[in-house]
Amino acid sequence: MAASYSHPGPSIAQRPGMLWLVYSLSLVKFILPFLLQHPVYEPHRDEFLYLAEGQHLSWVYPGSSPLLSVLAFLSNSLGAGLFWIKFWPALFGAMNYVLVGRMILLLGGGRFALLLGFLPFIFGYLLQVHFLLAPDFPGIYFQTLMVYGVVRTIRTRRSGGLYWTGIGFGLGMLSQYSTLLFAAGLVAGLALTQERKLLLNPHFLFAFLLGVLLFLPNAIWQAGHGWPGMYQQEGWRRPILQEGILNLPGLLIWGAGLYFVLGTAAGKPYRFVGWTVLWMLASLVLFPGRSFAVMGVVPVAFGFGAIGLGRATGGGRRPWRYGLAGFVVVVGCLVDTVALPVLPPVQLAAFYAEHPVFRRLGLLRWADGRDHALPQEFADMLGWEEMAMKAAKACESLDSLARTEVLLNGGANYGESGAMDYYGPKYGLPPVMGQGAGYLLWTPAAFYDRDVFIFTTNDRGWVNGADRKKFAFAVVVDSVTHPFAREYGSYILLLKGPNAAVRQEWKRMLLQGVERIAVVPEDDVTRDGRAGVHRRESLAGK
Repeated sequence: MAASYSHPGPSIAQRPGMLWLVYSLSLVKFILPFLLQHPVYEPHRDEFLYLAEGQHLSWVYPGSSPLLSVLAFLSNSLGAGLFWIKFWPALFGAMNYVLVGRMILLLGGGRFALLLGFLPFIFGYLLQVHFLLAPDFPGIYFQTLMVYGVVRTIRTRRSGGLYWTGIGFGLGMLSQYSTLLFAAGLVAGLALTQERKLLLNPHFLFAFLLGVLLFLPNAIWQAGHGWPGMYQQEGWRRPILQEGILNLPGLLIWGAGLYFVLGTAAGKPYRFVGWTVLWMLASLVLFPGRSFAVMGVVPVAFGFGAIGLGRATGGGRRPWRYGLAGFVVVVGCLVDTVALPVLPPVQLAAFYAEHPVFRRLGLLRWADGRDHALPQEFADMLGWEEMAMKAAKACESLDSLARTEVLLNGGANYGESGAMDYYGPKYGLPPVMGQGAGYLLWTPAAFYDRDVFIFTTNDRGWVNGADRKKFAFAVVVDSVTHPFAREYGSYILLLKGPNAAVRQEWKRMLLQGVERIAVVPEDDVTRDGRAGVHRRESLAGK
């Protein structure tokens, strides 16, 4: 049995200086994005939605996860300032590097390996994903923890590491359901190598049961409600080319990691990692448009790549190390201009215009298929507060009676609904309801019996179309004028007196949406006359 393991070598505890370097770099990882992103940018449209879900805690939301809702709840409890919104992804990013750094130390890596493994965390994809409150960052962390536990077990010959794998699996399932696919790849990778004996280790079974117990309450609830977590919110996904460009700074390190575990004698005990990587890459063919599900293997590959390149550039080849690090830094600085908005919109748009390569690579192409001045991710961080301010002015124009009855309606645009919710307390806005994403689940049916609405829409044809004529009174109050915002031109309308056909259409859309995502049985919705199990009782009773 011992023949399958490499010599453990010095423990991490025997290398305190190296461990301090890991934690110092993780602190840099945590702080850096706060310094890079220009303060003019607001939360992203998706972050508004997740913060709203944090106000309506549930076992699951379509396209989201229970753990993310808990983190959003904590951010809301702490004031929901930009720091607290970004705190969790930044913290998980720092902890993710700690795992990779400790793995490098376990495998005998030195300072160069630690630094080389750190660089991809501050350039490109991982810089962006660790500064956005979204389901990806906890999923990536817990999938890294799963691999770390197995690597630790193999390296130290102690089974305790398997329990980290179990914890990673359970919490990963509460973070991102693609963790199940990752776990299958991990098991398949072990089965294909000499480390398959771990699958027969009782501690592996106990660790798996621990993970199942962590996820079990959520699984039981979902089984009774039609597995709504398996429903993916339809929307724009970044093209695979753009994903590849964001990962370009670490591509060499990632490739070296794959070679190290699949093609070298030193990496043979960890060959299961290579098979897991290949499994996840193959899943892109089976599940196109879900490239985010593959990213859990990326940090681990960076760690093994740093080890392999550190060994390959030892001795007389040390000058190559400067070239490797320099390549990652230079390419990374270029890629970071599309990873985070480091300049104000005007300057950033001018930079892209002066460098047409960004347009040629499709980095400025939005979901509408056209090129714009800024990447879509950045445009989704602009114009929201302007919309809220103008909605507040529309409310102020109403008489006192109408102010007690008025509601904000973001329609199917969860970004607009979420932004109104977020800025509502600041500008004294009325309750916000809508038909987009989670708003389907906590909008009372009584909402559609109201007579006065402030309606926001980015549908340019709505104002002059037939829908406007279905109201006794409909007037455009204002519009979003920020030229770089994705919501540019979105209207703020004052609507009064919707006719019966409009009310029925609204309720039909609401019920169809709830049935489509199967969160509540149809008879429950019909019986209590509401849109879902998440209710605002105070509003419904008005």
